[in-house]
Amino acid sequence: MPHARYFIVRHDDRWIIKFLDEEFGPYQSEKEAMLFAVDAAQKLGEQGENAQVCVMGENGHFRPEWTFGQDSYPPRL
Repeated sequence: MPHARYFIVRHDDRWIIKFLDEEFGPYQSEKEAMLFAVDAAQKLGEQGENAQVCVMGENGHFRPEWTFGQDSYPPRL
């Protein structure tokens, strides 16, 4: 189970990345936020962390979209 999770959340017309107690962004699109989050997660993964990027769906639940060591880097979006 990943220890480092980046959460991509839609806030009004923009996207925000949440990690630990911090927020990053806003980003113009989900794709843009995803690229930044995956890049950060990749760097943590290279340092030995189990890193993952999750996106909030329309139902309010998060789904994993990218996991270090399992998905390609850079991601194919």
